[in-house]
Amino acid sequence: MALPKRIIKETERLVADPAPGISAAPHEDNLRYFDVTIQGPDGSPFQNGVFKLELFLPEEYPMAPPKVRFLTKIYHPNIDKLGRICLDILKDKWSPALQIRTVLLSIQALLSSPNPDDPLAADVAKHYKEDEAGARQVSKEWTETYAT
Repeated sequence: MALPKRIIKETERLVADPAPGISAAPHEDNLRYFDVTIQGPDGSPFQNGVFKLELFLPEEYPMAPPKVRFLTKIYHPNIDKLGRICLDILKDKWSPALQIRTVLLSIQALLSSPNPDDPLAADVAKHYKEDEAGARQVSKEWTETYAT
């Protein structure tokens, strides 16, 4: 099955010119499915962690957003236990002008600035709101346990 030119171009760019701290490689047997790693941003509780994600481009892409989830366990108010991510551009703010690269950079930015006001993991968000220092410490411990 032939891939749309857009997906081929985006894939080539991701491989040839990766964003800092991010790698994404398509599976040989399914070029719509990517193995992604994102390095935890410096200065965040996720620093020094390497997080594995999976990214899948549905048939409707780029009219529909890619499906992305964390495979590495992470303690973050916008990422649930199943690795699903609460990010506006993966839902109602998606635009065909966005690219895989933009999505991955946005996820990396979300690691730098968790948003407990728009949570997916309510318990983690509550922890972040009531005791941010404590929550950041747990995030750091999980990063050391699961992402290094």
